[in-house]
Amino acid sequence: MAAMAILASCQPSEAEKAQLLMTQIEQLRKEKKYKEVLDSIRSLRVKYPQAVEARRRALTIWQDASLKLTQADIAKTDSALQSVLAEIRQKASPIIPTRLRIRRDSLQIRYDALCATVRTIYKKQKE
Repeated sequence: MAAMAILASCQPSEAEKAQLLMTQIEQLRKEKKYKEVLDSIRSLRVKYPQAVEARRRALTIWQDASLKLTQADIAKTDSALQSVLAEIRQKASPIIPTRLRIRRDSLQIRYDALCATVRTIYKKQKE
């Protein structure tokens, strides 16, 4: 029994294991690998549900990584939207082809949703 207790005490605690993963997460963040950051934080939440302090720190990193990914997606979506709008202007016809209208509307909705996501993240970061 005593040997089992000693062996168990030598094992890293859940908090220590979570800290190792947090170190990796912080390194990924520095490398701007935001998708991997989010995946690692998901893993942290599943593997170490009792590591409250690590999860609390991970929440801030999660918000930051989500914000960066969303901002990059906004830039891509805006670029595609501007391209479609330019194509519509070039048609110089009052009748816009259906495929362009659908594409424009789809991109506009995506753009609006992404902007709402950014606003929500900013609001959560202020709390």
